[in-house]
Amino acid sequence: MKRVLPFLMLLAASLTLGAQDHPFRNPALSDEERLDNALSLMTVDEKLATLVGQGVPRLGITNPGSTEAIHGIVRGGATDLPGLWGGGERVGRPELKYQNSTAFPQAYGIGETWDREVARTVGEVMSREARFHSKDQPYKCLILWAPNADLARDPRWGRTEESFGEDPYLVGEMVAAEVKGIQGDDPKYWRGASLMKHFLANSNEDNRFRTDSRFDEALFRDYYSYGFWKGARAGAKSLMTAYNEYNGIPCIAAPFIRDILLGEWGMDGTIVDDAGALPFMVSMHHYADSLDQAIKMALEAGLTRFIDSRFEQVKAAYEGGFISDEVLDARTRNNLRTMLKLGMMDSSCPYEAEEYGDVLPWETQEARDKARMVTRKSIVLLKNERGVLPLDRDKVTKIAVFGNRAEAVLKDWYGALPSYRISPLEGIRAAVDSNRTEVRFQRWDSDGSAQELARWADVCIVCVGNHPNTSPDWDAQTVQSPWAYGVVAGDGREALDRRSLQLETEDLIKVVWQANPNTVAVLISSFPFTINWTAENVPAIVHMTQCSQELGSALADVLFGDYNPAGRTTQTWVRDILDLPNMLDYDIRHGRTYMYFKGDPIFPFGHGLSYSSFRYSRLKVERADGNYVFRFSLTNTGSRDGEEVVQLYASFRDDDAAKRLRGFDRIPLKAGETRTVELVVPADDLKVWDSGSHAFSYPNRRARILIGASSEDIRLKKRIRL
Repeated sequence: MKRVLPFLMLLAASLTLGAQDHPFRNPALSDEERLDNALSLMTVDEKLATLVGQGVPRLGITNPGSTEAIHGIVRGGATDLPGLWGGGERVGRPELKYQNSTAFPQAYGIGETWDREVARTVGEVMSREARFHSKDQPYKCLILWAPNADLARDPRWGRTEESFGEDPYLVGEMVAAEVKGIQGDDPKYWRGASLMKHFLANSNEDNRFRTDSRFDEALFRDYYSYGFWKGARAGAKSLMTAYNEYNGIPCIAAPFIRDILLGEWGMDGTIVDDAGALPFMVSMHHYADSLDQAIKMALEAGLTRFIDSRFEQVKAAYEGGFISDEVLDARTRNNLRTMLKLGMMDSSCPYEAEEYGDVLPWETQEARDKARMVTRKSIVLLKNERGVLPLDRDKVTKIAVFGNRAEAVLKDWYGALPSYRISPLEGIRAAVDSNRTEVRFQRWDSDGSAQELARWADVCIVCVGNHPNTSPDWDAQTVQSPWAYGVVAGDGREALDRRSLQLETEDLIKVVWQANPNTVAVLISSFPFTINWTAENVPAIVHMTQCSQELGSALADVLFGDYNPAGRTTQTWVRDILDLPNMLDYDIRHGRTYMYFKGDPIFPFGHGLSYSSFRYSRLKVERADGNYVFRFSLTNTGSRDGEEVVQLYASFRDDDAAKRLRGFDRIPLKAGETRTVELVVPADDLKVWDSGSHAFSYPNRRARILIGASSEDIRLKKRIRL
């Protein structure tokens, strides 16, 4: 044994040295030359292993690993059984040294910022923390399953929380910004690999593993794939396919992978299926006769990796003649390309060498400040009559807080686990800690005492909303709602669409308001509700999403005027479920989104108020360098510094859409300040898909430009020739 051990050590050293000498290790060679060499050195088994997410240990090529990353790195599968951070037994992976990361608002809230830099910042923070989690660790997480480029075409969709909104242009811009944030600015390496999801038209949860999303080529290009296209143009090379069929073909095996994603868009990275999609081709879609045939169909369509398959399965398919060497080499090459861009084939890369200091990344003041900044910007002031908000600390001495969303920061299915969290109640109390203000809290009005408390208060704040894990509010009892089930019809999440748009706790708002009309409704939710009574009667309404570690601090900043809100809705808030077509009707022309909706919404797309007011004037347009440049004056006519989200829509003659968003920006202005705003719209962004020529083109060469504060609040108009 004493003789064998030195021999093994020498053998291992020689193998490592040999791996370092291979041409694919030479960064001076082109990417394709390096991939050619690495591929030529691999055995069949090593190539097959990349199809199930492995690196090539013999050659020293590390497996980059992957992670959910919708609004923070999900590391180690950490969860709390009752759905409350800090409220129950924590389940995770004890072999991981760290499990925390910075927790931002849900993607729906990030979308409500209407701020590209916010999306980029979130991407940067997530990928930087992914690098930290992966440094010298056996379980790496450098492929980030983000951003979600799906469109929230229907508020009943259980995963609305993961989407930036209903509009393809807004989603596309936010997706592109987050992709750039995740992948970084280095010309050679990525900080993290952005893997967008879920392609394509996956916006229903019930029976998603066998449903068919049907629509024509124009909607494919102009709507459902548009955000992914923008992400690909921003540098994303990878994505995840959806469970559903598209026009009769499961997305995992659809021709659009090879023809459009790889062929047109150049997405030559890792294309993965969603968990379970491979066997669903046999058991649910009945599209393949066997698992071997399903593997063959998916790989030949362009898929490069199965996240739900084992090596033995792909090995059996290869030995059975279902995987050709040509297809195997092509798909392995794409997987290797992702590893190459992440620095897995090099001895070092700039992101691997990054220093983090003595403080964990998510515990730095910078990370806390960014979480608070993003959360502030995500808050939408839906209504504010009689100047109820902001609250004056010098005048308000008695505050009553109510509701089942006031005491905790809730966790969603893909929520990051922060090192701390600030609830709404904690944030409100901290905001008046130095004053003589008294804050009292009561969750429910089970015995009528809430009305007594409401009458005592100068102002009432009612914090209500959905439970993102669809779990019951049973305090410390460790109850986790079963997969695909919920206890409230208006709640939803992955695998469960909402059965209702009504807010179960709206009656609490009513009884508090009846006792004290000086009431603020704070809706903390992952999607819109049909809060018709509240919108008509309650003087002030605020909306924000779940999960941010700084939720309570940011809310208090807005309520007390320390921050002037400027968030905007990213969906049409309908008044009734009857305003919506059938859930599985994917032809949005039948009345979905602000582009085709014929009814009167509670709050339109792009709506949001400020503590300031803004005046638009003097619109001019010019054509320069392939762009349309729209200039106008914007004046803050209020007494507070604030931000205005300016929105540019285009209306085309003979277009079936009423208008289409084609530009936006979030503009800061001091009180009384006037600025010249310049919206630069690339000429290509004023094109729509022409099914006759199978290309984007100008419709009728004319457009009406509409600029304003929401899709319904248009301040400036101009006709242009294209």
